[in-house]
Amino acid sequence: MPQARLVPRKNERLRIVRIGHKETLFSDAYVQLLAMPWSRLIFLIVGMYVLSNLIFANIYYLNLPGINGARPGSYQDVFFFSIQTMSTIGYGHMSPASLFVNIITSIEALWGFCYFATTTALLFARFSHPTSRVTFSDVAVIGPDNGKTHLSMRLANQRNNRIVNPRVELFLLRSEKTEEGRQFRRFYDLKLVRNHVPLMQMTWSILHPIDEQSPLFGITQDQLREMEAEIIISLTGMDETLSQTIHTRHSYIADEIICNAVFEDVLHRREDGVVQVNFDLFHTVKPIKDGDG
Repeated sequence: MPQARLVPRKNERLRIVRIGHKETLFSDAYVQLLAMPWSRLIFLIVGMYVLSNLIFANIYYLNLPGINGARPGSYQDVFFFSIQTMSTIGYGHMSPASLFVNIITSIEALWGFCYFATTTALLFARFSHPTSRVTFSDVAVIGPDNGKTHLSMRLANQRNNRIVNPRVELFLLRSEKTEEGRQFRRFYDLKLVRNHVPLMQMTWSILHPIDEQSPLFGITQDQLREMEAEIIISLTGMDETLSQTIHTRHSYIADEIICNAVFEDVLHRREDGVVQVNFDLFHTVKPIKDGDG
């Protein structure tokens, strides 16, 4: 059985079943719509638009003589009449001719105002929500740095701007058994050599020293698997272009931690002073040979 992550990777989703938790269909609907994947949101918006027009078109079809300009027995005409009414286009070729149809068009126009206003507000909130484009290395490595063993992972800003005052926190989440025999998930803080920098425009290597004070000291990779360990990294900073705070996070499980390895260098300064960042090597690691440290 694959390990369930607290922080899923891209295209993954943590599934939680809440037993005994009562929740109505529309409770917290706004947050659910904001968190919904774009594909599902667009499908929902288009589906509601088509369904609404089909419902009103059926009502108009049952009262077809009440619409001027509609061809007898034409469902196509009443469907597009519904679209014109809902969006308040009003081309003028078809128009309501009876009191009942006038009442229905008034209701549909009101529904159209509410639907388009809600959709516009939702799309604006989605587009204006600050997002980050920070790349995390696919794996973390354990290897030497200045003669000491460190857990290391790498991150980079994909945008061609700067993240101001980025701050990183690193945690270890693992399963433990208490003295009473109960299974418990516990967080441990992992101290860093440096947890913040003035700005980040290129790459940043995060280093956790594995010494006697580290929760990882003396733990093997097999033990990390047994305790379903997950290394969680969280970054917060200010996007210089958006002038808004951004958040992002990533995680590594035992199989994504490579021992006795270091990352390949990705930064290179050319003779003309230009700094190159080789993203082709961003996730590449190389094993440590005997005598390398």
